[in-house]
Amino acid sequence: MYLRIAKLLQQRSRWVVFVQTLFSNDSQNDYHTRFLMESINNLFQRAFNQHEAGNFSTAVLLYHELLKMQSGHIDAIYLLGILYLQQGDLDKASEYIQKALLLNPEHSTAHNSLGTVLKKQGKYEQSIESYKRAIVLNPAYAMPHSNLASLYHDIGSLDNAIESYKRAVSLKPDYFEGYINLGAVLQEKGRSNEAVEYYRKAIQINPDLPEAYNNMAVALKEGKMFDKAVKCCLRSLELKADYAEAYINLGLVFQEQGNLEKANESYGKALEIEPDNVTALTNLGSLLTEQRRLDEAIFCCQRAISLRPDYAEAHNNLGVCFQVLGRLEEAASCFEKTLEIEHHHIIAHTNLGMTCMDQGRNEEAVEWCQRAVMLKPESAHLHNNLGASLQRIGKLDEAIINYEKAITLKPDYAEAHMNRAFILLMNENFVEGWSEYEWRLLTRDHSLRTFKKPKWDGSSLNGKSILVHAEQGYGDTIQFVRYLPLIKERGGHVIFECNQDLLCLLQNGVAIDRLVERPAVGVTTVQFDFHVPLLSLPGIFGTDSVTIPSNIPYISLDRERVKRWHSRFVHDKNFKIGLVWAGNPHNRKDRIRSCFLEDFATLADVPGVSFYTLQKGAASDQVTDPPKNMVFNNLEKELYDFAETGAAIANLDLVITVDTAVAHLAGAIGKPVWSLIQVDPDWRWLINREDTPWYPSMRLFRQAQPNDWTSVIQAVKKALIREVA
Repeated sequence: MYLRIAKLLQQRSRWVVFVQTLFSNDSQNDYHTRFLMESINNLFQRAFNQHEAGNFSTAVLLYHELLKMQSGHIDAIYLLGILYLQQGDLDKASEYIQKALLLNPEHSTAHNSLGTVLKKQGKYEQSIESYKRAIVLNPAYAMPHSNLASLYHDIGSLDNAIESYKRAVSLKPDYFEGYINLGAVLQEKGRSNEAVEYYRKAIQINPDLPEAYNNMAVALKEGKMFDKAVKCCLRSLELKADYAEAYINLGLVFQEQGNLEKANESYGKALEIEPDNVTALTNLGSLLTEQRRLDEAIFCCQRAISLRPDYAEAHNNLGVCFQVLGRLEEAASCFEKTLEIEHHHIIAHTNLGMTCMDQGRNEEAVEWCQRAVMLKPESAHLHNNLGASLQRIGKLDEAIINYEKAITLKPDYAEAHMNRAFILLMNENFVEGWSEYEWRLLTRDHSLRTFKKPKWDGSSLNGKSILVHAEQGYGDTIQFVRYLPLIKERGGHVIFECNQDLLCLLQNGVAIDRLVERPAVGVTTVQFDFHVPLLSLPGIFGTDSVTIPSNIPYISLDRERVKRWHSRFVHDKNFKIGLVWAGNPHNRKDRIRSCFLEDFATLADVPGVSFYTLQKGAASDQVTDPPKNMVFNNLEKELYDFAETGAAIANLDLVITVDTAVAHLAGAIGKPVWSLIQVDPDWRWLINREDTPWYPSMRLFRQAQPNDWTSVIQAVKKALIREVA
């Protein structure tokens, strides 16, 4: 082919010379010119056809042959530049497009194409200038507006991107790709409702766009319109059955709804289509983490990383797995790797901040959370996390400012309302605090239960039955059952529902008409007229620090159990102390609220005392290697429920404990109890007090610095020496 074309051109050249020797007048010259132009036009058309058909090598040869015949053929020069751009040879693309512009500086299409070459070369400022020049030369030309918008989007200039896309679609109203791109930028700006409208416009122009339905589903999900989002995903899949990204987004919608089974199924279908889809693997890892199937979650994230080592999201999600497992050093390493790959990964910043907080690196935690807020100041979630980190270091005023900022940005943000409630209650602002505390029922951790019967508002019951349901931990239940007599006073028939481990302890409750176990799954079969969550009662009764029900004891112990434990302790004439040094290891704050048995070593030389361990769980193993010269009576195996623990405590002289359910149990039965409180206390311990209105027999020993149990135990030792004396 190439030789035949070359031979033809040579023959034509010889024919031109022959004609010139025969004729020398003007008409002969006109004939020569017409013949040459026809040859050039034919050659250009053939080159263009080959170019259009994707036969780039042939097209290049033909364009160059043409340029030998007419070196200034601007269309051939320009299209050579486009061809090289298509092949990825950016230097040659730039060379030829600029040659075209030298021949015609007002070639708006060439300026637009040069902008694309410069963008691909990373020369963003020059690219912007080229696009703008194309627009000046041809203001009605939609494409440079669209290309300029795409560049602005890439460099994070979202407002400029939105403006340019809007100009593009106004110039070309049937430009459905422009509507889709404009929707994507608006979505990134958090303007999901506007994004949906532009996706709809794209679909009106072309109803068979799976990408538009898929993108609209994401926007609808962000706007919490989950049912519509599901419909869009399904429509997208009708149009394109093997659309893995649509299955991924469908999974995200189901996951956001809490329908984890369907989310799992959707991610699975995406992986059937594309087994090595790193987004599907990473999202599945996130889902499995939420389901606490952590080994499988780690496998998915590590598989994604093996396929694409620079995928920041996979490293971040792997870090979350390790964070949940308490493998904090590995979690921090994953988040640091995420930020190494993607410096502005906002979630990794805040995750690293939360991990530092769990590690006790509180100042670093604040710094990471502050960086996250700087990257996305309009994020309510990030302000809430910053508030939590500030609260951890005792900066309550700054913390509440951030919680309030989060609420301003997202008025229905339950977690921020609840965190604000904690600080209000800590500061004894009970009126506003109890009202805010009701938001806890809408947080994911509390998972609000639904009942067919109405929630009680505190009005007179007149013999009606009311289901009071425990909603949180053992300590919370023990603390707030004190309110049940107040319900009796308003004429209620009290049905109290709680976890099985507390049934025996509360079976003698004078204000409980019926005691039932909380069902593990499903709804209760108990019949009642009203219901109320247990921790809503302080707000209903308008509790403040003066009106806290403190008729101690308010829990009655089984007398036979108490007598049996009395016979066990009667021969010990020392001052008998029960010790607890660790709480529930699954509690997020356990790392900061628990200590070690070794921390009590300094109490070994206090004369005239006997130590009894009330510790349960894995931490009780520390008794096998006790501090030097410290002798223990280990009661762990005999304390099989709270009723038994309460009967044992009744026969001790003092309980010393970190913030656990044992502290509440001892306080509820009126036993002297010294509670060791971390620097970032739970709200119920208030601030700057050594006593608590909740339990008259309790004394608080507070940390002055995070993780500093040494000074706390020293203060306990001084007080204990005085107490024993």
